[in-house]
Amino acid sequence: MKPSVFAPGLIIAGITPPLRLSDYKLIAFDMDSTLINIECVDEIAAAVGRKAEVAAITEAAMRGEISDYKDSLRQRVALLKGVTIADMERIYQNHLQLNPGAAELVRVCQQAGLKVLLVSGGFTYFTDRIRDRLGIDYTRANVLELENGVLTGRMVHQAWGDICDGAEKRSMLLQMCDKLAINPKQAIAMGDGANDLPMMSVAGLSVAYHAKPAVREFANVSIESGGLDRLLTLFQD
Repeated sequence: MKPSVFAPGLIIAGITPPLRLSDYKLIAFDMDSTLINIECVDEIAAAVGRKAEVAAITEAAMRGEISDYKDSLRQRVALLKGVTIADMERIYQNHLQLNPGAAELVRVCQQAGLKVLLVSGGFTYFTDRIRDRLGIDYTRANVLELENGVLTGRMVHQAWGDICDGAEKRSMLLQMCDKLAINPKQAIAMGDGANDLPMMSVAGLSVAYHAKPAVREFANVSIESGGLDRLLTLFQD
């Protein structure tokens, strides 16, 4: 796909605007650095003085330089041992913000009849709050294990597995398409890191938001400046 500049900081490839929002029935979002401004695992690590170590692994994973995302996440979560629920609450209250345009984009999509999926390699402590804050329909994320209000450095195994990686994101998007009885081409997938590429590859419209180079190069739409709601400028309804 040969990219072209649709507007300053908004690059498109393989699509011809204006598009119709009514042609889509589902929009799937990554959370960390997409819907929100932080990488939660990095901020949690800061509470135990390990942010630099964890952030280096996160950056490599998001760039696609670590082939085993699950192993990289287990390594990072192991370094979170000792973080308390109070620490997590402080992160939510003092550091986590919705990215510009997030609430507007979700609202307009829902008004147009799309269901909204939040699928994250992050943690339910944060995804559940973002779900409730934005009225998101479906979520999938990882559960941090707690003992007496303190992180153990492990994740809890769920019915679908213990880690939501790129393959799980793709699987969840496809499951939601089946549930809604729609074609995956009627889905929009939006993310910033390498673990978002599998779900972006099966969606009808892939959107990169201030993303890593490999994701920008792959996506139909790359938002390189401004907020998430810049996506709406491509649609006529």
